This record gives sequence, C-alpha cells and structure tokens, in this order.
Amino acid sequence: MVKKWYFYTSLAIIIAFLSSGFKPLKIEANQWFLIKNTDGIRYLFPSIQQEDYTNLNIPFTGNLFIGFKEALGYRESENKYKKINSLGYLGKYQFGNSTLKSVGIYDTSLFLRSPKMQERAFVALLSKNKWILQDIIKKYDGKVVSGILVTESGILAAAHLGGAGSVKRYFKNNGKKYIKDAYGTSIRSYMEAFGGYDTSLIVANVNAVASLN
Repeated sequence: MVKKWYFYTSLAIIIAFLSSGFKPLKIEANQWFLIKNTDGIRYLFPSIQQEDYTNLNIPFTGNLFIGFKEALGYRESENKYKKINSLGYLGKYQFGNSTLKSVGIYDTSLFLRSPKMQERAFVALLSKNKWILQDIIKKYDGKVVSGILVTESGILAAAHLGGAGSVKRYFKNNGKKYIKDAYGTSIRSYMEAFGGYDTSLIVANVNAVASLN
C-alpha cells in the first residue's frame, strides 16, 4: 500500500513539473503579411483589425487571376458548368463548338460533365489569344483608348467574348467602332469590366490545347 502511495505521489509531481513548462507563448501582432499598395489596389487581408472584415465580400480575390476567371465565368453563365444558352454555347465560359475544337476538345458531352476540362479549356484559349494579340497588348496595355484604360486582362476578356479578330478591329478603329456579340454585348464593355486583373501567369502559346488528363 505504501509503495502505491509513493508511486502515485511521484507520478503527480512529475506531471505537475512537466505541465509547468508548457505555458502559452505570447505572440505579438506582426505586419509582415500586409502587402504594400503598389498598384492602386489595397490588399489588407489577413488583417489584425476586426473592422476590416465588416461588410466584406467573401471570398476576397482582389485582382488575382482567380478573381478574373470567376468574374468572367459569372458574367457568361453565372458560373454554371452545365449551362447551354439559346445559341448553343456551352459551359461556365460559354464555348462555341469551333472554339472548343481549336483547343483540342471534340466531345461536347464530356466537356459539359467535366469542370476540370472547362477550366483547362479556358486557360488554353487565353494562351492562344494572348499569343495572337501580343502586339496589341504590348502597344496598348496601360493606355487610354476611347475613354477606357486598356489592360491585358481586359483585352483577353474582350477576345473571349468576340474573338481575337474583333479585338484587332476594335483597335484598328481606335475604339470607335461598335463591335458586339450576337446578344448585343460589346467587346468594349468587356474590356472595361474585366480590366486590371493579373493575367501574367498565362503563357502566350498559339498551339495551346486543353489537357484531358
């Protein structure tokens, strides 16, 4: 009985000693995660100020590429992967059959069932258009044309709506020619609405195709 008493007493002392060494660390607030406002758009999150999160739209994507593709996808289809419009355009980004074939996709049924394929097709089309319009991007990026600040993302969005050829015609006429799609949406409106996003990760490649793996 005495041995048991010594054992449990010793065990309690050891546990108390060890527990005293695990005190919570005092973590000081650090501003290292805040990005400086270098391009006119403020990145404040994550923030140590609770009020910064009041009335915040979540998710906060700023001008990142994910913000670009989700905003464009919402305009095209409300981000519905299985949507087919009245003209037969397909998916989240509303691809036509000829455009799908240009990025290596021939099975439209499979395309509608596969969000991954649709996202890859979108990136592939951006790559093709960026290559086709590289001279336009180099010449006009950062300049004001017909009252609109032209950016690479705006040019690529306009090309998604009306094709790269329409974008070339738009700049050939100094933005004064009204070029629109079958529903009456102008490429000028897309150039303005989707300007200022970061599309630098898109590699210009005229032979880009959507990987099916």
